[in-house]
Amino acid sequence: MTSSASGAAHVIPLQSVSAAEAGAWYQVVAASMAHDLPGVPVPGPGQIHAQLTQPALGSRRLAWLANAGDGTPLGVAGLRVFTSPGRQHLAELELHVDPAHRSLRTGSLLLSAAVAACRAEGRRSLVATAAADSPGEAFSERHGFRRALTLDHLVLRLSELDGAALLRIADAEHTGYRLTGWTGTVPGELADAFATAKNAMNDMPVGDLDYGSVAWDVERVRAMAEVVADRGDTLLTVAAVHDDGTMAGYTEIVLPGCSGPRAQQYDTAVVPAHRGHGLGLWVKAAMARRLRAEHPGVVEIETDNAEDNVHMLAVNHRLGFRSYRRTREFQLDVPTT
Repeated sequence: MTSSASGAAHVIPLQSVSAAEAGAWYQVVAASMAHDLPGVPVPGPGQIHAQLTQPALGSRRLAWLANAGDGTPLGVAGLRVFTSPGRQHLAELELHVDPAHRSLRTGSLLLSAAVAACRAEGRRSLVATAAADSPGEAFSERHGFRRALTLDHLVLRLSELDGAALLRIADAEHTGYRLTGWTGTVPGELADAFATAKNAMNDMPVGDLDYGSVAWDVERVRAMAEVVADRGDTLLTVAAVHDDGTMAGYTEIVLPGCSGPRAQQYDTAVVPAHRGHGLGLWVKAAMARRLRAEHPGVVEIETDNAEDNVHMLAVNHRLGFRSYRRTREFQLDVPTT
């Protein structure tokens, strides 16, 4: 249907997302990503439904659907309002408009609803992601967002790995350290050490982004694993543990519940006191070996790094990750009065 036949957009706040509304959301996201992000896998309908209906960690979700007068879905906006200490100033925006209906000011109407919600919630910073040199980037800059961070997205194709080289890295001895791993929630005997190690993520490069900080404890790491499981995904972790019981570093991978071929990299971190020993490369190589052995249906891993995160980019390139696209993080400073 053409935009002229669809009529003007009407923005509807979603109080509780129905199956039909989740289906409309998926329709818009699939069309938007196919146009703006060719080659990037689209979340399946089940993933979309879970994202819209399952609780998120340390945040609340607000959502809007823009329809034409005849009910045709034109666009969607999701606002993640952070509630944990250190991020109570922050909200994160996801916005998609069907390319066939981008002449109706649909995106502007959805953004206005999200900014009004930020003001009502007392959030001073609104962040959003757009593909580099895309319509989303132009839209963000046109509406007053400033560019704060550029991310390099990389893919590791497991079938292209040199198996012998991978084993040499994964099996290399690191005196004073041992590897361990788990699926889902961290085992009780490692929970305290893992929570402490998670706080190493707070010094990752974030450019000019006002992204706050997160204080990790055992309750939070367990809650994160529950969130991943509740939406139907699988969380895998490989960690390096020092002889003194300290967790020195770790890497996390999430396998989509739809059993898709691409895994998503979550956190990889090495605790500052243990840097310089090659532990980041070690745990990531061990994770790749684990995926090949335990999850043969997974053919690739996607990760992203800030362009100025030189150390982690070097680790990923050495393992075999290759750059394939860039995104930019934008920030809008929202007046709260």
